[in-house]
Amino acid sequence: MPELVYPPVIGAARAFFKAVDLRFDIRGAHHVPRTGGAVLVSNHIGYLDFVFSGLAARPSGRLVRFMAKESVFRHKVSGPLMRAMKHIPVDRSQGEGAYRHALKALRSGEIVGVFPEATISPSFTLADFKSGAARLAAEAGVPLLPMALWGTQRLWTKGRARDFSRRHLPVGIRVGQALRPGLEEGVATLTGRLRERVQELLEAAQRAYPAPAPGEEAWWLPAHLGGTAPAPAETGAA
Repeated sequence: MPELVYPPVIGAARAFFKAVDLRFDIRGAHHVPRTGGAVLVSNHIGYLDFVFSGLAARPSGRLVRFMAKESVFRHKVSGPLMRAMKHIPVDRSQGEGAYRHALKALRSGEIVGVFPEATISPSFTLADFKSGAARLAAEAGVPLLPMALWGTQRLWTKGRARDFSRRHLPVGIRVGQALRPGLEEGVATLTGRLRERVQELLEAAQRAYPAPAPGEEAWWLPAHLGGTAPAPAETGAA
C-alpha cells in the first residue's frame, strides 16, 4: 500500500528544519538496514525525538513505525496523522496489544521505534530501560539498532515551553552498529547490553556538541557536565 501521508510529513519537517537552519551532525546512519525488520532504540530527551530518530533512517530509505502513548492518537490533529503513518499506540494499562502490533510489524519487515526509558528524562541522563525492546527483538528475530540524540531538548522538552525561535541550533544524532540477540541470552542481559551501547553513543554525541555560549543558561546540560538540569537523584531516576 502506498505511503500517502508519511513522505509529505517528512517533507514538511525538513522544510521546517531548513527554515530554522538546524545544524545536524548525523553519524552512523549507514547502520540502518535497507531491508528487513529491526527495533530502533533511542534515548528520550524531547517531544520531537521521534522526528529526529526517524530522520536518521531516511538515507537507507526506511520509514520508522514508532510506539507512542495512546493519548497522542486521540488528539484531533496528531491522531489522524499518527494512524496514517502506521505508528503504534501504546495503552500502558493494556500493553500486550501494542506488543503484538509491534511484533507483527517487525515480522513483516518494518522498523519499529522504541524509547525504552518510557518517558522524557528531565535530567537529560539515561534512565533505566524497560525490557520491551529487547523482548521484541528476541521474539521477532531481528536486530536492535541503538541510537542517541543530543540537543533536541533545546527545542521542546518536558517542563519548558517550546522554542522554535532559535537559529543554527546543533542537533547530534548517533546510530550504532546493530546488536543481535544471542541464542541463549536472557532479556535482562540484552537490555543491559543495549543500554550500555546507547550510553556510549550519547556520550560521543555530547563530546562533539558545542559548549554553551558565554553567559548562556545551561539548563539543557546535565549536572555532571556542568549544567543546571536536575541530577537523576532529584528526579527519582537514580
